[in-house]
Amino acid sequence: MIAAVRSGSTLLRMLLNSHSRIRAPHELHLRTIGVELSPGYSETSMEELGLDRVELEHVMWDRILHLELLRSGKDRIVDKTPGNVFIWKRLHYVWPDARFVFLLRHPEGVISSLQNRKDNTTTRDALEATALKYFKPLEEARRALDGLTLRYEDLTADPEKATREVCAFLDVEWEPGMLEYGRHYQGQFVPNLGDRSDTIKSGRIQAARTFDGVTGLPPRLAKYATAWGYA
Repeated sequence: MIAAVRSGSTLLRMLLNSHSRIRAPHELHLRTIGVELSPGYSETSMEELGLDRVELEHVMWDRILHLELLRSGKDRIVDKTPGNVFIWKRLHYVWPDARFVFLLRHPEGVISSLQNRKDNTTTRDALEATALKYFKPLEEARRALDGLTLRYEDLTADPEKATREVCAFLDVEWEPGMLEYGRHYQGQFVPNLGDRSDTIKSGRIQAARTFDGVTGLPPRLAKYATAWGYA
């Protein structure tokens, strides 16, 4: 999944993970998992195999997802880490057959959600800068890769239709139990690895706060609202 922070990716993860064939674990943060080669034998040995540090990281990423699938007993895995927007080219290189779901949210919705976080003391300008840091590579990935684009507002307004689209895209049958994710989510919240608000913990899909058009948005945000169909 390719999505900015505060875009509803935790909700979509919970819905998908409630499917009998889809494993959608907590955020994996693959991009911050690194490999260090000690100078000497290991470095020389891997060089002879044509494996540098980056390629070895890719091997480890693949193994992490493989083990998680085995443990879950399912046959599809979805990673919803927002930081995926920064490594979308690497993800496409490692898994060229991966299916990318792009989850969008009105820019003001993202910023409003950031602003409403507990103990937030960040200025509006800083929050906009944070959102834009994600929006730019997200849109680059959306334009470069084949995939399914889904809007958070549409997901909450008609969750059955949206999840049916995602299931069809992932080539699995839709299951009505997905919409009752509260029956499946026990133990799935990990501190600092996704949204743990009372809203998401309620186990119920709640309507998204909506924002109309681009009125009041600075140009640097308005262009994304327009590109994503909110104008």
